[in-house]
Amino acid sequence: MCSSLEEVRSNIDRIDDAIIKLIAERTEYVRQASSFKKSEDGVKAPQRVEAVIQKVREKAVKYGADPDMAEALYREMISRFVNMEMEEFKKDQK
Repeated sequence: MCSSLEEVRSNIDRIDDAIIKLIAERTEYVRQASSFKKSEDGVKAPQRVEAVIQKVREKAVKYGADPDMAEALYREMISRFVNMEMEEFKKDQK
């Protein structure tokens, strides 16, 4: 339990730092994934997206997070990653 607002904010900053590092790491793997995909449909992979969302919701429940919030965050993140991956895929096709 934190004893001050400053301590709360310090912990939030520490967690934000870890989250951003993990997003950067995930970005690298997304870039690598585009090189294995053979089509735009493979990049978009709606079935894979839904499988990831289902896992995220389950993990949110497991860890005590709001599954709707986790889903919304992941849907936005995945959408941006798909757009990034699509750009990478199109560059590789040229």
